[in-house]
Amino acid sequence: MNIKINHIAKIEGHTGFMASVIKGDVKSAKFEVQEGIRLIEGILIGRHFKDMPVIAQRICGICPVVHNLTSIKAIENAMKIEVTKETEQLRKIMEHAQFIHSHALHLFFLSLADFLDIENDLDLVKEYPEETKKAVKIREYGMAIVKTIGGRVVHPLTNEVGGFKKVPTLEEIKQLIFLGEEIVPIALELAAFFKTIKTPNFSRPTEYISLQTAGEYAIYDGNVISNKGLHVDVQKYEENFHEFQRPKEIIKRVLHDGKTSYMVGSIARVNNNHAKLSPAARKYLKELDFNLPDFNPFHNVLYQMVEVVHCIEDSIKLLKELSHMELENAITKEYVVREGSAAAAIEAPRGILYYWVDIDAKGYIKNVNIITPTAQFLTHLEDDIAAFIPGILEKDEKAMERKMRAFIRAYDPCISCAVH
Repeated sequence: MNIKINHIAKIEGHTGFMASVIKGDVKSAKFEVQEGIRLIEGILIGRHFKDMPVIAQRICGICPVVHNLTSIKAIENAMKIEVTKETEQLRKIMEHAQFIHSHALHLFFLSLADFLDIENDLDLVKEYPEETKKAVKIREYGMAIVKTIGGRVVHPLTNEVGGFKKVPTLEEIKQLIFLGEEIVPIALELAAFFKTIKTPNFSRPTEYISLQTAGEYAIYDGNVISNKGLHVDVQKYEENFHEFQRPKEIIKRVLHDGKTSYMVGSIARVNNNHAKLSPAARKYLKELDFNLPDFNPFHNVLYQMVEVVHCIEDSIKLLKELSHMELENAITKEYVVREGSAAAAIEAPRGILYYWVDIDAKGYIKNVNIITPTAQFLTHLEDDIAAFIPGILEKDEKAMERKMRAFIRAYDPCISCAVH
């Protein structure tokens, strides 16, 4: 039996899927990426380091903030540039906003219909108009933060190596706090709605990789850790995770120690760092009544809702702290351009985003390596779906295809990032 899906709709980018099943045994399960390679890393070589964050954020229109900030952090690490607490605070708030609007888009508008057996998204909006409005308002809050701090919603303008060209005013910060406090009850209402969603019963033990740092739910900074005992500095990432490329494939994949597939993203972060979630997010996680460690990839969508609650609540906390800080300290100060090589990693909505950069003494890029979340979990997704298919073989062809599409979308893949 051959299974072929020519196009997986409602994901970022274009991909298909094919599998071969003989007597109930899945012999192969493979994604067919239908986008051309973009060669962003090659474009960056020979460019001045100041160009890198501007170009790199064009990799993705959904999560440009994290590409921008990770490239900035890698450059700062390479040239040993220290930034102020105010700069880090503004960046953390932007990262929270990145999660809020990306997750709200995926969990409501891209994945929800799969769990309600609704084929047409227009029917979803008609049947759940109030929930739709709530999802939109949540996204608008996240986008308002990025626009206020970064200058615009997509491909921010103000953040740069060493700090910010321009910082928001105290009044703008207070307005964001006001908006956030209005959004909290709306987010909790939408979270209560998602709590009623029934997900398929599937589980496959795996390794969860995420960042971890003391005292907070790691998004902006931390060491690389896993539920199986891994704990390494980001600078040693490529000693532990190895890229490879299959014949005739344009994307690079990643395996832990060159051997095993692993999972990143919301489900990995919550499994590894749930004790550090905000109070409201911890309460909601408890109400979901999932047993941790949880190895059901369909729950990734619900863990995105957990993170939405966390990021809204924590963004308000960070904004309130920022309102008592000297915002002007985030304005970029003079720094020394020097030769160096270093890595940086930040949690993107879909998982760890890794950048490594090599800069010469005049500030020009000699080499760069970018490893995106989808490149990391694509092999894991194939392993998961190969284990999932035998449980749905008794269904008719249309129902099987619908279940597989739902499985793939629950991962929230970003093909544009994968083919960077």
